[in-house]
Amino acid sequence: MHPVRNVVIVGGGTAGWLTAGVIAARHQGRIKAGTFSVTLIESPNVPIIGVGEGTWPTLRTTLEKMGVSETDLFRHCDAAFKQGAKFARWTTGAADDAYYHPLMLPQGFTQVNLAPHWLAGGKDQSFCDAVTPQGVLCDDGLAPKMITTPEYQAVANYAYHLDAGKFAPFLQKHCTAKLGVCHIQADVQTVNQLENGDIKSVTTQQAGEIAGDLFVDCTGFRSLLLGQALGVPFKDCNDVLFCDTALAMQVPYDTPDAPMASHTISTAHAAGWTWDIGLPTRRGTGYVYSSRHVSDEQAEETLRSYVGPAVRGLTPRKISIRSGHRETFWKNNCVAIGLAAGFLEPLESSAIVLIELSAKLIAEQMPANREVMDIIAARFNDVNHYRWGRIIDFLKLHYVLTQRPEKFWQDNLDPASVPARLQNLLHLWKYQPPWFFDEFDRIEEVFPAASYQYVLYGMGFRTEVAAAENEGTRSQAAGFLSEAMNLTRKLRAQLPRNRDLVKKIHDYGLQPI
Repeated sequence: MHPVRNVVIVGGGTAGWLTAGVIAARHQGRIKAGTFSVTLIESPNVPIIGVGEGTWPTLRTTLEKMGVSETDLFRHCDAAFKQGAKFARWTTGAADDAYYHPLMLPQGFTQVNLAPHWLAGGKDQSFCDAVTPQGVLCDDGLAPKMITTPEYQAVANYAYHLDAGKFAPFLQKHCTAKLGVCHIQADVQTVNQLENGDIKSVTTQQAGEIAGDLFVDCTGFRSLLLGQALGVPFKDCNDVLFCDTALAMQVPYDTPDAPMASHTISTAHAAGWTWDIGLPTRRGTGYVYSSRHVSDEQAEETLRSYVGPAVRGLTPRKISIRSGHRETFWKNNCVAIGLAAGFLEPLESSAIVLIELSAKLIAEQMPANREVMDIIAARFNDVNHYRWGRIIDFLKLHYVLTQRPEKFWQDNLDPASVPARLQNLLHLWKYQPPWFFDEFDRIEEVFPAASYQYVLYGMGFRTEVAAAENEGTRSQAAGFLSEAMNLTRKLRAQLPRNRDLVKKIHDYGLQPI
């Protein structure tokens, strides 16, 4: 039996260091006993991409389990709160065309589906405002907690916006100082394989040969181990998701105390969309677009027009996007995480959560030996094929409900570009609102039925409401809708402004749990 005792991660950045931290935290007892090791090899000559600034609420649990201080995260990573995303001009393109995909579930979500009751009512409120306070909190510029709320605890559910260029070094310091991760700065020259195709070791320029039992490929788009050495092909999905280029810019605020949004602002344009993320010291902005529908020069003009005078003197950074993923994620004794596994346009900030979920699955299912590794690899591949497929479906959903006239948007309506599963669900949802039984049956579902409801009804989708439900269900739903209204009033009165709370965290810190 060949025990798995040495995990070697090739590549740093957010993917490498989050993976190292999750695995090392889970196996601390073995690391301290000297029977298990996590080694991360990072090239001193390859810069990280450093653009992904949006996260999911899962990151709170991930960092807490790693023993990271939330106060330190805010102080060292230029972090801010994220309570969801606002989608502007996606439906008609009109100035007042906007809706929220918040991070809070509808009130009473596990007990009753509020969508049919909202649909049957007067719909004098948006779906989001009727079922949760979070859209109003974002409109008001409020934070999701108070300075007295302990670290990682929430009043309103939240994730983070952060500076990815600062996040990776922050994780590196924590992993090496607190979790016993061995950090080797070296360039991998060759990948050495055994006769059965397993990776035996990597030979580096600065540190010689480094052997391992399980190798994690975090080498970014190059996919040095899984893609190049093991020959796993890349599966494009640009026939579904058309955006293939991004222009990114870091924009200063007009004044240091300018209002800071606690949500991502995604605004639709003629051939794509802009992101706008508020960090304490700057805004992260960019235009994600299809080069088949607009030139780079026109795209830059759109971005500059969106940002306004603050963009003078700034040069955007161009990033190519190849939407898709590896045909398999774990082959032999090598598993890819992060960009090495694949990438999808950053519309719903899915990149970092896929890193977290993959690292968590590896850490929890760490094979005891090589003999059982293929069983765990098959399970990992099944879960990840499902997750990537569902994210592709959900991203496409944002494009298939539009009424915008531009060719980019009209091309997205072509049924040939819509995954069959999504087509079936859209047909079903004409007659019944999304709910748990619509194949949202995994324990860690990436996007629950509520997420589909927020997008569908935010974009004016119409569901024919069936005959009235029984009196008990109607009464229960009315109670939850009333609860949502009362909670909105309560939170608006007690929560601080977003920038004010971030400043207090820097000055005083949050209470450790």
